[in-house]
Amino acid sequence: MAKTQLKPPLAHTTHYSQRMVVAYRYGSLIFAGVGLIWAIVFATIGWWAVVALDFAIIATGLSVYLLIRRGHLAFGLLAAQAALIAIAIIMGLVLDVPTAEAPRVSHLYLLVIAALGYLNYQREKSRPQLALIGICLVAFIVLASAPLASPLVVTMPDALRGAGTWANTILATTMLAACVHAMQAEFVRKDKSSRDLMAALLKDEFQLVCQPQVGLDRATIGAEALLRWHSPRRGTVSPVEFIPQAEKLGLMVAIGGWVLEEGCRILAEWSQKPGFRDLTLSINVSASQLMHEGFEELVHNTLVKTHANPHRLILELTESVLVTEMELVNAKLHALRNLGITISLDDFGTGYSSLSYLRRLPIQQIKIDRSFVQDSGSSGRSASLARNVVQIGRDLGYKVLAEGVETEEQHALLTQFGSVQFQGFLYGKPLALADFERRIETEARGRSPQNPSTTD
Repeated sequence: MAKTQLKPPLAHTTHYSQRMVVAYRYGSLIFAGVGLIWAIVFATIGWWAVVALDFAIIATGLSVYLLIRRGHLAFGLLAAQAALIAIAIIMGLVLDVPTAEAPRVSHLYLLVIAALGYLNYQREKSRPQLALIGICLVAFIVLASAPLASPLVVTMPDALRGAGTWANTILATTMLAACVHAMQAEFVRKDKSSRDLMAALLKDEFQLVCQPQVGLDRATIGAEALLRWHSPRRGTVSPVEFIPQAEKLGLMVAIGGWVLEEGCRILAEWSQKPGFRDLTLSINVSASQLMHEGFEELVHNTLVKTHANPHRLILELTESVLVTEMELVNAKLHALRNLGITISLDDFGTGYSSLSYLRRLPIQQIKIDRSFVQDSGSSGRSASLARNVVQIGRDLGYKVLAEGVETEEQHALLTQFGSVQFQGFLYGKPLALADFERRIETEARGRSPQNPSTTD
């Protein structure tokens, strides 16, 4: 099961809507088609050097299409931009040198490429993307301000050159207008998403569900709180969709605060019920939430407000949180630990953190990344790797919880390796709070002296 809590899911996700992916895919085919048309035109004239450039356009369009089809959208867009920049510059130096009769216009496409790059950067920020935008703008300024002829200039008939000038200007201007429209639509979409998510908080559209966690005897020892969004207008919105949106929009601090308070409220209610007092509740904390100023004070105030037992609360962090500002993270975790809270390291084994540094952190529990769990029964090599990961956790003095357990074979292997706590579909899917509490009550009746049999 892909995780759907306060962090991006482990399965591959994209910052692009399906509609945008389809638009890029078929746009690349249209681009290749235009190149093919020009290749045919210039082949009939016999200008084979120009035909070669047109084939480069065709190859670029088809390559991007194939990359997108195979799921490499981000790389495909970067590669397409780099290729288009090179093509636009070559056109400006070889085919579109300004004359007294016709100005250079091919450099207008560089503005289109820069605008597309900006759209891409808004969805997935990266230094290569910024570099390509900068190259586009510098190349545009140079080509717009200097004649820059080359020895390989192809001289075209005035009629063809004039028609090409008008056609390229109209096409580039139309594409630039489309990019501006897309930018405006993106800003509107972000604003609407932000308003929808904030409204969901105010209107109590979010809900916590509980996935059981069990011990060696498979008795339920606690649960992990997972976030769900039930929108009256949009229906049930997948966390795969709204969690990345909330991260990008800077709303995870507010949403995470709601989850923390709701989780503590549940713990406070459990503390009043026999059979529930010893249950733990794990709550995920995003990097932005942990690093927010005053997070430790917020946790303290929430515990005081709800009267929750801090010793029953587990805060889960991913290893990626430890990549930067480790000293600050260390100080924050010690402050949380001093409140009595258990600190759990999620997705352990994915390789982000230094083992020597982990020894200094106030961590009591690690959750073995599900990739190790699910591959443990597939081969001897995978099983050996899972065993080593569990052993590292035990050597560091942590309780080891294996998540994503789906088969009896996986359970047996992980028990043999040293895991003492488990979570996964084998023990139960995420349940509404009322259903989870009924599960606990059923287990309690099964353990009572009057009914020693178990029902789990």
